[in-house]
Amino acid sequence: MANEQLVTQQQPGVNTGKTKPKMHVPAEQVAYANMINYGQWIGMAMLVVTFFIYMSGMMPGLISPDQVAQTWHLSCDEFLEVNNMPHGWNWLGMLGYGNYLSLVGIAWLAGLTIIAYTVFLVPAYFKQKDIPFLSIVTIEIIVLVLAASGILGSGGH
Repeated sequence: MANEQLVTQQQPGVNTGKTKPKMHVPAEQVAYANMINYGQWIGMAMLVVTFFIYMSGMMPGLISPDQVAQTWHLSCDEFLEVNNMPHGWNWLGMLGYGNYLSLVGIAWLAGLTIIAYTVFLVPAYFKQKDIPFLSIVTIEIIVLVLAASGILGSGGH
């Protein structure tokens, strides 16, 4: 079994000093949770900074914030067409514009699970020869990557 941490749970809403029995949390799950925790804060900081860069005009957008507001009521496809904006992963070529720079934080947050699974869970389950969990995590990574790629027609916009 992997290195485990002991976690003590207190009864919710009760501060009597009594605690529930300790439970074992595998080290790879703690590492995964920590990466998600710290990674989401990094992603939020990216979103705040890049939004400020765009809204302040430090890096002009492909379209101005006023133009965004005027066309916000449109569907996604209509919005992209009216504003002559690229579809799918073509936004990566537009990172010189403030409104596209903001997508870096969104992509970071969306990819965090894939990164954490690949870095922490896959190696741990492989080392432990835990085939059921390794299979589940591997299938999840494949599905998430395919969905984000747009190959399945469900993502990648």
